[in-house]
Amino acid sequence: MAVKYELIKECKQSGARLGRVHTPHGVIETPTFMPVGTQATVKTMSPEELKSMDAQIILSNTYHLFLRPGHDIVKRAGGLHKFMNWDRPILTDSGGFQVFSLSEMRKITEEGVHFRSHLNGDKLFLSPEKAMEIQNALGSDIMMAFDECPPYPAEYDYVKKSLERTTRWAERCLNSHARPHDQALFAIVQGGMHKDLRIQSATDLTSMDFPGYAIGGLSVGEPKHLMYDVLDHTVPILPANKPRYLMGVGSPDALIEGSIRGIDMFDCVLPTRIARNGTTMTSQGRLVIRNAKFTDDFGPLDPECSCYTCQNYSRAYIRHLLKADETFGIRLTTYHNLHFLLELMRNVRQAIMEDRLLDFRDSFFTSYGLHDNDKGF
Repeated sequence: MAVKYELIKECKQSGARLGRVHTPHGVIETPTFMPVGTQATVKTMSPEELKSMDAQIILSNTYHLFLRPGHDIVKRAGGLHKFMNWDRPILTDSGGFQVFSLSEMRKITEEGVHFRSHLNGDKLFLSPEKAMEIQNALGSDIMMAFDECPPYPAEYDYVKKSLERTTRWAERCLNSHARPHDQALFAIVQGGMHKDLRIQSATDLTSMDFPGYAIGGLSVGEPKHLMYDVLDHTVPILPANKPRYLMGVGSPDALIEGSIRGIDMFDCVLPTRIARNGTTMTSQGRLVIRNAKFTDDFGPLDPECSCYTCQNYSRAYIRHLLKADETFGIRLTTYHNLHFLLELMRNVRQAIMEDRLLDFRDSFFTSYGLHDNDKGF
C-alpha cells in the first residue's frame, strides 16, 4: 500500500487524533496543513523556504498542470517531485473543482465533463480515466478521485444525483488507477449540506476500501456552523485506520475545529492569497499591513512569531514594499502566513498529545479575536 495511516494518540479532552501518514516521500505528522502549490509552485516561495518552515506536504493542481505545461512534460521531467525540486510528499487534486468553478462553459455527462480552458477557450474533456492518467503521469504520493462539486446552495435532488455520479466516477477511478503500489487514491465524500446524503456518500465510498477519504463540497460559502455540523455527521462513518482530509479549509478557527472533529489533513489558498493583498495572520488576530497606521511602525508583524519575516523585517518596511508593488513584500507576508498556520498545527498536535486541545482552542480564539464560529480568519 502506497500510504499508511498510523494512529499515535487520541485527545481525551476533545477526541482529536494525533497520527502519522507514511508515504513514498516521507512521513506526515497529523493533523497537518498543506500549502497549495497550484502550478507546481507555492506562490513566491522556494522549496527550501517551505522546508525551513517544515511544510511536510504540499498540494498541486491537476487541472492547471493539465493545461500547462501538460502532464506529458512533467512525466518526461521525471515526475512532479523532480520537475519542481520537491522531495517531500505531494498531493494532487483531481481537477474536478476547477472544472466546475473556473470554466463557465461546461457540459456534464456520465462519461465526464466537456469544458473550455479558462486560458484560451480550447475545448477540453476530463473524465475519471483522464484524471487518473494525468495524476499517474504527475506521480504524486496522494491523488484524488474525479468528483462533481455541487454549488452552495443547491437543490436536494441535484445534490443527490451529483453525489451518486461522484460515487460511480470514484469506482471508475479505482479501476483505471495504474500505480496503486506507489500512489494512494483518495475518494471524495460529497452530499452538500444534507446529512442523509453525506452519510450515503460516505457509506458508499468506504465500501470500496480506498486508502484515504476526503470531505469535499465544504468551505464553499456556507456558514461555519453548517460545515461543522456536516463534519459531525460524516467523520464518524469514515474508517479510523485511514487518513481524513478536509478540502479547501485553511482559516485558523476551522483548522482547530476540524482537528477536534477528527480531521487529519487540510489545504487552502487562503494564507498565500490574503498575503498578496497585504493581510497577515498574527497571534493577536488579522492584521492588514497596508493600512496607514503601520507607516512608521518598526515592530515585527507578530512579536510572538519566530519566522524569518518577523525576525528580520518591520511592519513599516513590509508596508512600504507592498505599497511600492515590490515582490519581496509579498514574499515576506506569504512566508509569515504559511509559517503561522504550520506553527498553529504544531501547537494543535502538541495540545492533542497533552490532552488539552479544547483549552488550546479557547485560549487561541480569545487572543485571535474569534468569539463565535462564523467570524472567519
